[in-house]
Amino acid sequence: MDNDKWAFGLTMMIVGMGGTFLTLWILSLVMDLLKKVFPLSPEDGGAEKK
Repeated sequence: MDNDKWAFGLTMMIVGMGGTFLTLWILSLVMDLLKKVFPLSPEDGGAEKK
């Protein structure tokens, strides 16, 4: 019985970490897509603007 709780906890931890990394990967793809759709032009300034 106690072993089942540990197995369930370990499984939930692995699934949770996998879901987190999958979500972060999807968000990075969305950010890359947005950078390609809306590129930062040099005359806009961005981080270099003073």
